[in-house]
Amino acid sequence: MAELRVLLIGATGVFGSRLAELAAKEKGIALTLAARDKAKLDALATRLGGLSVRQLDRLAITGADLKDFDLVVDAAGPFQASAPTVIEAAIAGRVSYVDLADGRDFVAAIGEYDDAAKAAGISLTTGASSIPALSHAAIDTLVTGWRQVDSIRVGIFPGNRAPRGLAVVQAILSYVGHPVRLWRGGRWTAVPGWGLLHRWPVDGVGKRWASVCDTPEQDLLVARYRPTRSAEFFAGMELSILHLGLALLALPVRWGWFASLRPAARPLLAIARLLLPFGSDVGAMDIIVEGADAGGRPAHARWTLRADGNRGPNVPTLAALALLRRFRDGRDPAPGARACSGILTLADFAPDFAALAIATRRRSA
Repeated sequence: MAELRVLLIGATGVFGSRLAELAAKEKGIALTLAARDKAKLDALATRLGGLSVRQLDRLAITGADLKDFDLVVDAAGPFQASAPTVIEAAIAGRVSYVDLADGRDFVAAIGEYDDAAKAAGISLTTGASSIPALSHAAIDTLVTGWRQVDSIRVGIFPGNRAPRGLAVVQAILSYVGHPVRLWRGGRWTAVPGWGLLHRWPVDGVGKRWASVCDTPEQDLLVARYRPTRSAEFFAGMELSILHLGLALLALPVRWGWFASLRPAARPLLAIARLLLPFGSDVGAMDIIVEGADAGGRPAHARWTLRADGNRGPNVPTLAALALLRRFRDGRDPAPGARACSGILTLADFAPDFAALAIATRRRSA
């Protein structure tokens, strides 16, 4: 069988480089690394055994750039306010597409390309990352057989020593201080981005700061599970000075003094990098679901992931890696455009959790 020819855009970034490292070990996948910086591309390609490289700008890509590939993976970001250039190029080139998008509007718009994807005979899959791909795989397991879901809380808490990229910081700052639509109290309501500040106890990790984020998860959780009360997504920084400092910086945006904190991404990233030696290298993901079981009795379930040794940044890449294997094995999604919800199961992630020594735990009551 011919190898699956994959173009990985954003290969030199925090998540793209980790996906490249993992995908390069897979048999039957011919990987080409793509990014804007040729020097960084060449260095990564050499480190991974001499992979092919392609220097390009994702905002200027066309269908002709994809003519030598079976699949294009966009791991570049930030996807907040990002143009769908790679999606349009994939349709024009009749090449299937996967991304690691976490931009709420970007992911919500994927359905607009469903007819075009079907006409081209390709699949377009967005959000192949920690959310919604992994989170929904975990929730599907937790609520199997339940009659009703009442509330869902998802939290992601990277260790402070985890590497940070500019795209990730820009993504966070794009919504800090701005209204975020949240399903709470059985209705949609607006809360300030990086608001609802609280401490979240994670089993085996300890308490972490948590604040509400603007992600596709809120919409997708409501669409898939129909919770009667709430569907909430939170994230937190381990160091109080960073998490609470960002909460303070959000106030001028909430008051209308500044349009956005995104222009401050580079200096804020520099400050965060100065503090890298502090805190831990332990990251976590925690999901708590409440509802009613098959007999109508109150049910409570929880799934927790713990990644030590700075292995946490690998987690957002594992859904895309699982999809690469599916494409390679001829089990790719049917033509059409969709979010990566309900496509993968926890079994798809299990081999990589084991290989990376990432621990997970499930509890039910």
